[in-house]
Amino acid sequence: MDGEPVVVVGAGLAGLVAARRLAASGADVTVVERRSTVGGRVRTETRDGFTLDRGFQVLFTAYPAVRRELDLDALDLRYFRPGAVIARPGSRSVLSDPLRDLRAAPASVRNAEVTLSDKLRTLLLRQHVGTRTESEIFRTTDRSIRSYLRDWGFSEDYIEHFVAPFYGGITLDRSLSSSKRVFEYTFKMLSTGSTAVPAAGMQAVPEQLADAARDEGATVRLGERVESVQSDGDGAVVTTGRESLEADAVVVATDPKEARRLTGVGSVPTEAHGCVTQYYTLPSGSGLDAGKRIMLNAPNPDPNTVVPLSTVAPEYAPTGTELLNATFLGAAAQDESEEELFEKTRRTLEAWYPERYFDDLELLHTDYVSFAQFAQPPGVHESLPDARDAPGRAYLAGDYTAWSSIQGAMRSGKEAADAVRDDLTS
Repeated sequence: MDGEPVVVVGAGLAGLVAARRLAASGADVTVVERRSTVGGRVRTETRDGFTLDRGFQVLFTAYPAVRRELDLDALDLRYFRPGAVIARPGSRSVLSDPLRDLRAAPASVRNAEVTLSDKLRTLLLRQHVGTRTESEIFRTTDRSIRSYLRDWGFSEDYIEHFVAPFYGGITLDRSLSSSKRVFEYTFKMLSTGSTAVPAAGMQAVPEQLADAARDEGATVRLGERVESVQSDGDGAVVTTGRESLEADAVVVATDPKEARRLTGVGSVPTEAHGCVTQYYTLPSGSGLDAGKRIMLNAPNPDPNTVVPLSTVAPEYAPTGTELLNATFLGAAAQDESEEELFEKTRRTLEAWYPERYFDDLELLHTDYVSFAQFAQPPGVHESLPDARDAPGRAYLAGDYTAWSSIQGAMRSGKEAADAVRDDLTS
């Protein structure tokens, strides 16, 4: 490529990966983003010295695209301990990976929440998925996570009290009716890598990608909405509120609903899973004993998880305070007031810790996220669009061309850039 103009619509993870790769190939790349910041769904704000990500998001360091596209050392990552704390009224117990967390191995072995046969099956499942690549897993015959685990012989207690809150938090679907392919691949990633957040918050990820794109020569224009995209076999015209940009190709890397509007591709999925995430403060030394692990609500989804964020990343909270978050799943949570959700979390913590009251718990912020992921029922991946499914010289980039994840978003950006480069140089 030799200076061909390419417009990328959207500065989320997929768009920024595509922009950097195209600019590195010699294209004259302009990124147009309607928000005032890069990142799409991966955003962070600072409030009163607290670092608040847009909903509870983490980085799986084993994702191939994460390792390929990011400088992990520069992100100054803060790491979660493997596994989780299974919590219920009056009871909290650690279930970790004994192969990766030797200190927690005795507690995990003794954990009465999980039978010995379930623990052995977990090790066998780890070995099973560890031999398969992402493409191999996503080509397998599909079914729901719950059906898959039952076929493996896992007990209903294990499925309901550990897998449902833990992987329900990943897929935003505690019913476990989502694709077992997502479960298998994320299980593999958790078994081979770490879970982390950047010290500066998750928005450090897209900001690093944006800096890399600019370093390659791309221009990133913020606060500018794209009104329309017109494309044929000779090129494309991208119309914003300010001007019309002519290009040899356009990569549409917006959210799914906007991508469908701009391109007319009906296979872009728009059915969504949402969540509500609340952030709370406590004085230092609150007595929570989860350490750097996620706390799973075994009996019910209100909230599904509680996370001691500032224990994992002390930079997330000012000195003398602790930062927690709690995530609620499902459509019903979207209709509840932040006061109602706060009370549910406070009562839940008091049930988990009957020795203390949580009158010092304070609500800091509530994120209502109606579209956190596109829905991924069994078999959905066969119906997803390809990067070249848009008309003319328009291309799609977004996790909805792969699967709903940071891995899917970054991979799709690379695939869109490869398609543009191949078509413009052929």
